[in-house]
Amino acid sequence: MITVPVFDGHNDVLLRLWLKTEGDPVSDFLNGDGLGHLDMPRMKKGGFAGGFFAIFAPADGEDLPGDDDEVNPPLAGQLALPSALRKTLEMAALLLRIERGSQGKFKVCRTAGEIRDCLAKGVMAAIFHIEGAEAIDADFKTLDVLYESGLRSIGPVWSRTNIFGHGVPFRFPSTGDTGDGLTEAGKDLIRYCNERHLLIDLSHLNEKGFWDAAKLSKAPLVATHSNALAICSSSRNLSDDQLKAIRDSGGMVGLNFASGFLREDGRWRTDTQLDIMVRHLDHLIKVAGENCVALGSDFDGARIPAAIGDATGLPNLIEALRERQYGEKLIAKIAHENWLSVLERTWG
Repeated sequence: MITVPVFDGHNDVLLRLWLKTEGDPVSDFLNGDGLGHLDMPRMKKGGFAGGFFAIFAPADGEDLPGDDDEVNPPLAGQLALPSALRKTLEMAALLLRIERGSQGKFKVCRTAGEIRDCLAKGVMAAIFHIEGAEAIDADFKTLDVLYESGLRSIGPVWSRTNIFGHGVPFRFPSTGDTGDGLTEAGKDLIRYCNERHLLIDLSHLNEKGFWDAAKLSKAPLVATHSNALAICSSSRNLSDDQLKAIRDSGGMVGLNFASGFLREDGRWRTDTQLDIMVRHLDHLIKVAGENCVALGSDFDGARIPAAIGDATGLPNLIEALRERQYGEKLIAKIAHENWLSVLERTWG
């Protein structure tokens, strides 16, 4: 089996490590704790070369999707800035300590050139990403500090409401048309991100918020971990019109491995076949084009097909693409080249 380097659009390993109550999370990640989906040994084994390392600040006691088989989990209310900022800084510290403790084997990258260099040298390449901007104040003071610490990608909302907009709740069956979009502060955030060349992740915005951002943003439209609504009618998935807008902007959509966003029945089941993942890729490529489709696994953030299991199962997906007559050039685009290209266009 030929291993292809995978650059991934979304993982939640920092949240998993932050939630650990035993052991040293930095050492556990670098040396391998065998828990969840990601650690350095398993990532290396599966060809996971880097990706967006998300920081998500959960509300206390919040029922996250995939925790059980509920397709419409309830969400907490708006998370207060002090709590969100504390949690965000603690996870950011974890990311930076992993880099420091890796002895040069893991790097937080600030340019696409640094990512390419890491891939060439076999160094794990990480993008500092925030999923949901509850830690950002309306004057963007905390955003400036986080940017100087390496932040290069931000999702204005997670699936709950904050001062910047309305996230799309987890509903099935449903479209993403679930309410209001960006607030005035959210529109200011889009403009500010454009000025600083921060990537804007649209994955958790509802449909109105998506179109608000599309109208305002001068950057490629990016949904780091979303699937095709035409196949799975989850509110988290994208309509063909949204996929066409991503295509027209030179943007990107990353295939989400979460079973509830893949399956036609919307269930969070691990006995989900790889074929449904390939069907989503087929549709995404048909509508958005082969230069605008990549992978956004949601590792350590959702239930994924057992046929992949964890990072070591990435070659199984690559082989499934070969069996469907995907050529090696297209596979390389989906696996890493398309992400590098959109980052070059976004970051400059």
